[in-house]
Amino acid sequence: MKLSKQNVYKIKEPAATVPAASYFDLPEKVLQFGTGVLLRGLPDYFIDKANKQGIFNGRIVVVKSTGSGGEDVFDKQDGLYTICVRGIENDQVIEENIINASISRVLSAKSDWDEILKCAANGDMQVIISNTTEVGIVLDKKDNIHLSPPQSFPGKLLAFLYQRYKVFNGDVTKGMVIIPTELISDNGSVLESIVLELAHLNGLEIPFIDWLENHNHFCSSLVDRIVPGKPAAHSQTAIESQLEYQDDLLIIAEVYRLWAIEIADKKIAEILSFSKIDAGVIIAPDIEMYRELKLRLLNGAHTFSCGLAFLAGFSTVTQSMEDKNFCAFITRLMQQEITPAIINKNLSGEAAKDFSNKVLDRFRNPHINHKWLGITMQYSSKMKMRNLPSILNYYQQYKTIPPCMVLGFAAFLLFMNCYKSADGKYYGDYNGIHYLVNDDNAAWFCEKWNNKDVVKAILGDKEFWGTDLLLLNGFVENVSQSLKLLIEEGPALLLQKSYEEKIIS
Repeated sequence: MKLSKQNVYKIKEPAATVPAASYFDLPEKVLQFGTGVLLRGLPDYFIDKANKQGIFNGRIVVVKSTGSGGEDVFDKQDGLYTICVRGIENDQVIEENIINASISRVLSAKSDWDEILKCAANGDMQVIISNTTEVGIVLDKKDNIHLSPPQSFPGKLLAFLYQRYKVFNGDVTKGMVIIPTELISDNGSVLESIVLELAHLNGLEIPFIDWLENHNHFCSSLVDRIVPGKPAAHSQTAIESQLEYQDDLLIIAEVYRLWAIEIADKKIAEILSFSKIDAGVIIAPDIEMYRELKLRLLNGAHTFSCGLAFLAGFSTVTQSMEDKNFCAFITRLMQQEITPAIINKNLSGEAAKDFSNKVLDRFRNPHINHKWLGITMQYSSKMKMRNLPSILNYYQQYKTIPPCMVLGFAAFLLFMNCYKSADGKYYGDYNGIHYLVNDDNAAWFCEKWNNKDVVKAILGDKEFWGTDLLLLNGFVENVSQSLKLLIEEGPALLLQKSYEEKIIS
């Protein structure tokens, strides 16, 4: 049996939660640019949950940026899909199957542009959500918003808002709440500036630009949920056997969820009433704390650990968390080293510890196949952006660099010991492991490893790091010693000794 509106009521609960019949009559309130798994697993998850509790009471029109409309999988399943939530929360194993009915229809920007513009005349429309990847929020100065459709996402968005302005004769109550979820800082402000510039470049009238700027609300947001998407074939078969229906849109999502939206105006916050049904939706006048927690404790811990874990022979994050030595390392790294480096008047130690405990649960999730080698992509840029501030902040407070940060940094240097192959790519070899160094700075590290004192050569490059790391008393010496031990004894044995000696217990 195929998942569809016709078949949904044949599905037996509690195998999966099923929407009520009245759900399908809810008005379309949201225009969403993107069909990706993150949107379906996070914003659409919250909207669906709110609808089922009678709170938001609105469905989503999804815009596909590529492909045609017609008879695709969304049409065949009437927009229905299953979210399989899997993971650990508060030491409890969570397994939940949810039939999401938040999507009303899916339209193609390429072939259904006129139909998309008709949505601008819908008085119930209130919210626009996007995830067009980071390269989607860019200014194309040559974009013509009168094309069908415009080339860029900001162009499409501007064309929709311009159509709405014309249909409602500039009614100040018909502006939209626009929430980009692309992973760039201040995404709302960046998108607004691009849309406004594009309006000027297209010669749009001043009254419209005034309406655009003063009666539409671009809200920066931060999303955090691992949504791997469609499971492997054998897992899909097992899940569908349990559910007793076929779902070509089925996705896996971890338990943890966060959508932090930056809004100061309470009236605007009221429009996003779905925020009332789940603690994972945060509406606040400043979301910097949530961005800092994610960047330093989740992303930063990954970056400090990926080289060490990979060279120790761990393939995935979950596998490494099953090892007591590595688990002890990453726990201390987050809770005793990164946390003291990031707490301030706006970020308490309690909030950081609570977040780190949730991250540890996420790292243990057996349903998330997160490979350490993939995390090493653009390793050096991540180390600079995510972890260098933590290193500098910790040193400023304590005049030393703690052992887990030192060991993680040393493993980073060892991983970046690479050579250029005949195919033009850079590779590393360690203890029988041959691996690709997927990093734009691989050539720079390859050259630095030719120096007799490689640690000093790398840390002493002020232009590369943007600061003089040689001024951090003891940093070069400690990293050099850790690197020497990694080479002589190996990361697995070093982690074991460190654990036994209670250096990182």
